[in-house]
Amino acid sequence: METIWFLLLATALAAYVILDGFDLGVGLLSPWLAKTDAEKRQLYRSVGPVWDGNEVWLLASGGTMFLAFPKLLATGLSGFYLPIMLVLWLLLLRALSIELRHQLDDPMWTAVWDALFFVSSLLLVVLFGAALGNVLRGVAFDEQGRFFAPLWTTFLPEPPVGALDWFTLVIALEATIAIAQHGALWLEWRTDAEVSRRAGQLASRLFWAALAGAGVATLLSLSVQPRLLEGLSARPWVLACALPVSALLLVPFLRRRGQQRAAFLASCVHIGGLLFAAALSLYPWLLPATHAGAGLTITSAKAADYSLRVGLYWWLPALLLVLVCQRFVYGQLPAKFSIDDDVPH
Repeated sequence: METIWFLLLATALAAYVILDGFDLGVGLLSPWLAKTDAEKRQLYRSVGPVWDGNEVWLLASGGTMFLAFPKLLATGLSGFYLPIMLVLWLLLLRALSIELRHQLDDPMWTAVWDALFFVSSLLLVVLFGAALGNVLRGVAFDEQGRFFAPLWTTFLPEPPVGALDWFTLVIALEATIAIAQHGALWLEWRTDAEVSRRAGQLASRLFWAALAGAGVATLLSLSVQPRLLEGLSARPWVLACALPVSALLLVPFLRRRGQQRAAFLASCVHIGGLLFAAALSLYPWLLPATHAGAGLTITSAKAADYSLRVGLYWWLPALLLVLVCQRFVYGQLPAKFSIDDDVPH
């Protein structure tokens, strides 16, 4: 039962990164892709109907941890207190920038919210990428099974570790590149005119950086966290994740054929493959330690078996409801968000 919930948690997190990832990518690319106020409004319209629905998967991930792995949630909230507070403020600022920008037709007003949209999107991607780096590297648990991660210590991935070091920053950089390309592919597909053209040009430039970044991040992760190699040795079938990861190679081919939707979906498969490969390589660890023999596993962090069984009866119908609602919302989107559309949001 705990393995089922581990897969459900990985699915919810992957769905969040894929879906909220493209609108975060739109935010961090906004200064380069939108030159006029009309183009900026076009950018906001491309994510306006879906950004808050995409964040449902972040809530679903937190709810899954609360139900299935409460010790992981409690330990993580206290240990990563400072980064989590930063994430909450950035999520708030980003939401306000999307919702308030069009409320007042004043250049200074819109400039402030445009800047906050960019800064909050960029920092969220960096923090989420660093969070993945912390999970891959491990944290410094004490004898009581607790930890506290300052923002940084020596910038080395060895005790005493902080939330930021050179390894977590490399993972954050790779996440930023991958999410930027993801957002560019969304805009190339869903917008028209100059925004779509610029997004396509930027996606072409980011492809090689994303490909190299994925390779470098994988090699560094295997060298920093030996449990990943142990997981691959124990479960060699995890290497099957190389197939979805390699979907990134299809992106330029599909774009040259004019299949922008398929290129975006290939990016989705690539990002999901990377996350599942990392999760399955770490299994059964949820949050490893920087030293051997410590950390949280699916067994040590799980709730009571009865709770896991009953929770499954509620989680699966809720998942189906979310999928149906999101399918309906995405089905109502126009084929292209036109720059000539006067709708502000």
